[in-house]
Amino acid sequence: KLQKVLARAGLGSRREMEGWIREGRVHVDGRIAQLGDRVTGREKIQVNGRPISARKLADAPTQVIAYHKPEGQMVTRDDPQQRDTVFQHLPTLKDGRWIAIGRLDLNTSGLLLFTNNGELANALMHPARQIQREYAVRVHGTASAEALRNMTHGVELGDGPARFEEIVDGGGTGTNHWYYVLIVEGRKREVRRLWESQRLQVNRLIRVRFGSYELPPRLRKGRHCSLTDKEISKLRELAGLPEEQGSTPAPRFSPRERAADQRSRGKRRTDSPRKTLRRSRPPRA
Repeated sequence: KLQKVLARAGLGSRREMEGWIREGRVHVDGRIAQLGDRVTGREKIQVNGRPISARKLADAPTQVIAYHKPEGQMVTRDDPQQRDTVFQHLPTLKDGRWIAIGRLDLNTSGLLLFTNNGELANALMHPARQIQREYAVRVHGTASAEALRNMTHGVELGDGPARFEEIVDGGGTGTNHWYYVLIVEGRKREVRRLWESQRLQVNRLIRVRFGSYELPPRLRKGRHCSLTDKEISKLRELAGLPEEQGSTPAPRFSPRERAADQRSRGKRRTDSPRKTLRRSRPPRA
């Protein structure tokens, strides 16, 4: 389908491409495209009046990078208030563009994955896939047994019921306490709202895992690193996509970015998603 071809070309997620087609921004052989149109690759396709080359529309090898998002950065391409965005800190792609797999709000830090494959991004974000997201949460105070039970059994939020799959005590000192939580949805501020429903304020939130991939311990805030073929294959498996043929070339980094990428790799754990959380101590500040 047309939207799938455009997404694979890295123009955006499949949902974005469907929106562009509905808005009449895509033309195929001179006519306005319709949702459900199928293409063979021989057609002349234009997006926003610009022709898309056949080379770009061909199945480009999937690339995925991990980015350690600091607090204070927006996950958007254009911010009307001219605030710092994550896309300003990513390496440049020769073809296509980076698509964020999910989002983190302004005051949340941690793991963000980006890919040039819109089909993969769409599949990993789709609620039906139930992809695990693991967060380290620091709250003011200590949650009661009743509060923890409520959050795992389910509470009613403004946009419907929500729950944590699991909560593990991470310890802490003073008035702050760490917990590790597992969730399989990506609703806006869902982790924070679940804690707020129990009258507990989150003052630090870090995503430490998405699906099969953990935030590398040596990846500093504001830095990125490329995923290996094996790590990408595990993500494709989680997304329900077939194995991609051929190897995945490394993103075209500058020499400085390439050196930082190698340093960031460190000793990464690439096991498949755990069924339970095994954290024993809070993360470093």
